[in-house]
Amino acid sequence: MSKHTVHATWDDVPHLSAQQKEDLWKGIPPYMRSAAAKGIPRLDAGAIYPVDEENISVADFALPVYWPRAYGMDVGWNKTAGLWGAHDTENDVLYIYSEYYQGEEKPVVHAAAFRSRGDWIRGVSDPAARGRSQRDGENLFDEYTSLGLQLYLADHAVEAGLFKVLNRMSTGGLKVFSSCTNFFEEFRLYRRDEQGKVLKEKDHLMDCMRYLVMSGMDVMTFMPAEVVGEKIGYPKQEYNPLRHGWGNG
Repeated sequence: MSKHTVHATWDDVPHLSAQQKEDLWKGIPPYMRSAAAKGIPRLDAGAIYPVDEENISVADFALPVYWPRAYGMDVGWNKTAGLWGAHDTENDVLYIYSEYYQGEEKPVVHAAAFRSRGDWIRGVSDPAARGRSQRDGENLFDEYTSLGLQLYLADHAVEAGLFKVLNRMSTGGLKVFSSCTNFFEEFRLYRRDEQGKVLKEKDHLMDCMRYLVMSGMDVMTFMPAEVVGEKIGYPKQEYNPLRHGWGNG
């Protein structure tokens, strides 16, 4: 039997007055408001990031070329995932602007997808990648670096990482492009069990975010001058970073 789900907002409930909606809104914790008012499903009991997603979601925009970038990577056969971040250093805001979410492919396929977003961008990966293999005898970390990825091992301190991410979310220091739909699907379900342990279910991008915040910001690099030149209309052979206002970065 097929199933169909319809999300209903409280604007679809005619008996609620504007005043009643305002009163209800004030009494709902911020992280539950999307579920209560807009019918967006979320398991809020034990939510690891009790933050309303509207507080971190932003419409996609063209990133300034002078913001340094990096990515977090989580590897595995069932799912290999990545999140790319750019740092607004002036306001200390990390913008997650792109995601990768693909399972059951060979490392060469994943590596090509990561390089396509900028082979100059450095990444941080789960330290467990050194002990994992998709084929016997293969070390995934070394295999990905041999395929052209500039990878570093991420700090795997879970609780410290969760706290650091939550602190950024709560203070406006972390924003996510609304086009990262897989990210938000995981975000809504990311929680602890009754014993307080993090549930390891559909958490690949959540891990990527933690790696990015904990370690990725330390390895961020600037867009190379020749790439900047091409983006702003100067062919590579004609672009002079000193003449056109771009330093070595």
